[in-house]
Amino acid sequence: MEIIEKQIDAAEIGQRLDALAARHARASNAGIQILNMVGGQAEGLLDRLPVTVRGRLESATEQALTSAMDAAHRSRGVVPESPAWMTRVVTTAMGAAGGWGGLPTALAELPFTTTVLLRAIQDVAAENGFSPQEQGVRFDCVQVFAAAGPLDHDDGSDLAFLSTRLAVSGTTVRALIARVAPRLATVLGQKLAAQTVPVLGAAAGAATNYAYTSYYQQMAHVHFGLRRLAIEADRDHAALIEDFRTRVARRG
Repeated sequence: MEIIEKQIDAAEIGQRLDALAARHARASNAGIQILNMVGGQAEGLLDRLPVTVRGRLESATEQALTSAMDAAHRSRGVVPESPAWMTRVVTTAMGAAGGWGGLPTALAELPFTTTVLLRAIQDVAAENGFSPQEQGVRFDCVQVFAAAGPLDHDDGSDLAFLSTRLAVSGTTVRALIARVAPRLATVLGQKLAAQTVPVLGAAAGAATNYAYTSYYQQMAHVHFGLRRLAIEADRDHAALIEDFRTRVARRG
């Protein structure tokens, strides 16, 4: 982490917390548009998937996330950091291609989208001055996936990922992936179900990928913005999160 030597007063801390709270509030807006397009409730989307797919979704997600972590990390030495809008263009195109052929192509597209999403989160970490090469930062990048997806109702679970970081090792990273996988499986299952909508599969795939990319980019800015602010303001991270939670609650 690059340490910025400047004094931050209480007023600036408040302004930056308010800006992060505004990002948090904007994060899920696109999900409402998707639900209007595909119809029904987010929970009902999963019922559209075959039982065999639902049964292996969690293990497939855990495997995809483990592979994505390595692939996204390796890509940093080959593919330079991209603007946020460019990443959204790429994932939108991937979603359209995945939805065009229905469930088989949507399933094939899923690991690639997971990799690009994780790489986008890493780019946000770098933008905030953190090195994605560090094991602790890679842990944080996976932790962002613990946030609720854009199709989930706001029950406070999208703030759970802001918890204080544990001692990081290869074992704890694997344990985190195992913990994140069930929630991410539900989130990605909703995406898959939206892509199976007759006729609208390609459009739904493009829309869901755009929404998911935008959502996780915003939540990554919240996550790493709070970590950066805690360092720059020399504030306890946990205390800063509580202040942030209060501001989010006020906006709600």
